[in-house]
Amino acid sequence: MAPFDKNERFFRLLKQPEVEFITRDDFFPYIKELLNDHPGLEFLSNHAEFQDKYAVTVITRIFYSVNLCHSGRITSRQIRKSNLLSVFQQVDEEEDINKVTKYFSYEHFYVLYCRFWELDHDRDYKITREDLLKYGEHSLSHMIVDRIFDAAPRPFEGSDAASLDENGNVISKVSRNYLSYEDFIFFMLSEEDKSNEFSVRYWFTCVDVDGDDKLNNMEMRSFYAVQLHRMQCMGHEVVPFEDMLCQMMDMIKPANEEFLIVEDFLQPHCSQVAGALFDALFNVNKYVMFEQRDPFLERQKREDEFETDWDRFACIDYNRLAMEEEAREEEAMEADWVTMDGEEEDGDEYNSLGLSGSSEAPF
Repeated sequence: MAPFDKNERFFRLLKQPEVEFITRDDFFPYIKELLNDHPGLEFLSNHAEFQDKYAVTVITRIFYSVNLCHSGRITSRQIRKSNLLSVFQQVDEEEDINKVTKYFSYEHFYVLYCRFWELDHDRDYKITREDLLKYGEHSLSHMIVDRIFDAAPRPFEGSDAASLDENGNVISKVSRNYLSYEDFIFFMLSEEDKSNEFSVRYWFTCVDVDGDDKLNNMEMRSFYAVQLHRMQCMGHEVVPFEDMLCQMMDMIKPANEEFLIVEDFLQPHCSQVAGALFDALFNVNKYVMFEQRDPFLERQKREDEFETDWDRFACIDYNRLAMEEEAREEEAMEADWVTMDGEEEDGDEYNSLGLSGSSEAPF
């Protein structure tokens, strides 16, 4: 290890000796040690099943941010270009796990897992198209949900989840009929923060129906037509496609006015506006909020404590979940305990995490 710099040493420490990449399995021993030793995770010590869910969440978030090509294999170069080593050092020194918002925050994990649990009504750990249509109070169009299932990047689709046919072509073993928890993490991180590079590529792939790496007017018009119909049904003032597109082009300033490429969204001035076009195409609630935005509140948002849109969303949603949990606890204290015990034997009640199922860890 002596001849190598700290990034290379970190890479070699994690990977298996016979390969030149890191897989998700390589992270598990280190996350397990973190769960055993970190004071901020001590309350999970007696809940092995929930520790596993936390570990899966952390590792999937790492691959989301570091493995931008979603191959399921992290290379030495990707380690060098990422903040992974510095975040590992931070979590080793910081006693409050929730201050490590990159990858390790328990509150962020709680938000991700609760959202998944809310949609997974039959508790099979699979999100169907019908389940995903309910996300964000039915904010997503059926057209984008179909594309998420058919085309969106999956976290580990290019690694141990795939095989080759006789011609050397990749055959995915990952089912496209549902989203696993790891798939849902990729979706939710992309949906709630459309300013990062992976999110841009995620949604670009979904909207690029013909797969030519260009978004043309026909593709965007087809998505927006669904939005127009939904806005009309909801009683909102509709914005013609031409007006919406002109506004978005003025903000994005693409290299070619005839179509958009992914690099247009990754320009420095687009970091906070690129998501507006995607919302206009398939998220009716967020698009309406964008159209009715308050400039003063937008200025406050830019000046607040949060580094990313995801950090801001996770904080707000965690507080919502915590308030709901407190309300349930108050109701439980007022209830007839004998009757409540009988109901728990017959039904699927919320436990102290705010999730159904007796195997979950406490809040």
